[in-house]
Amino acid sequence: MTKIRFIQHDKREFVVDATDGESVMRAAQDHGVPGIAADCGGFLSCATCHIYVAPDWQDRLEPASEDEVAMLENAIDPQANSRLSCQVVVTPDIDGLTVHVPQRQF
Repeated sequence: MTKIRFIQHDKREFVVDATDGESVMRAAQDHGVPGIAADCGGFLSCATCHIYVAPDWQDRLEPASEDEVAMLENAIDPQANSRLSCQVVVTPDIDGLTVHVPQRQF
């Protein structure tokens, strides 16, 4: 299993065992990580699974698609390290990935 570390805006941490091939969003939902609403269910039509990728991981992930970049424009406070967790696929190469969950305002 691949471990993913979610850090909440209030500094609480959740480390989950994710299944390879699923999305980071699905791993968060399957393990009850707060703040990943995923209203569209992972179909790239909302930005409610927005995360910030830890700086040391940014270059280790596949780059965001044009569609993902466009959807991130709808996220609250997008940053250079913003991603949609539904678009980040779990693989053994990202074991230990750290992401930050922004404070939700919805």
